[in-house]
Amino acid sequence: MKELTKAEEEVMQLLWKLKHANVAMLIDEIPEPKPAYNTISTIVRILESKGFVGYKKQGRGHIYFPLIEKERYSKFSLTKLMNNYFDGSMKSMLSFFVKKNDVSLKELEEILKEINKKE
Repeated sequence: MKELTKAEEEVMQLLWKLKHANVAMLIDEIPEPKPAYNTISTIVRILESKGFVGYKKQGRGHIYFPLIEKERYSKFSLTKLMNNYFDGSMKSMLSFFVKKNDVSLKELEEILKEINKKE
């Protein structure tokens, strides 16, 4: 899977949220100052070429939709982060985030409960 730029990821976040949208709908979701129509259109076409976005024709335009699930890209991104910064160690990565974010014992217990539910 290819890594997304910050701008590409922002557009993908919108598509994951909306499920399907044309360029104008995407722009409507972006706070001021809004980017140019051509900017978002170009990013969407790049996402399409990377295999992240599909489209169906609607009138003279296109409706875009995600081809890659958010969870799949999240897993890819976290694995890359873990491999690049924590020598592939999940334990090191989690320990880092717990320490840097001052996670309380109560929060850790809640996290463990969520993990145990999935088993």
